[in-house]
Amino acid sequence: RKKGEKRASSPFRRIREEEIEVDARVADNSFDAKRGAAGDWGERANQVLKFTKGKSFRHEKTKKKRGSYRGGSISVQVNSIKFDSE
Repeated sequence: RKKGEKRASSPFRRIREEEIEVDARVADNSFDAKRGAAGDWGERANQVLKFTKGKSFRHEKTKKKRGSYRGGSISVQVNSIKFDSE
């Protein structure tokens, strides 16, 4: 670079996305990506809450926690992911 030339500026990034490798099993953490999510207890709540942001999210979440909510069947399926230890 010569004197007087400006370098291309970029915003500060502590972690560079192109340098990080994400395991495919944890890349998508959404309710819809979960195995067996269809017909599960939280499916109806997810349909309402996934588009809700801010203060209204807290209000809608509280409504879903009340006794009148009928979500679906409660599953006892384990959704854990076992990682290889190094």
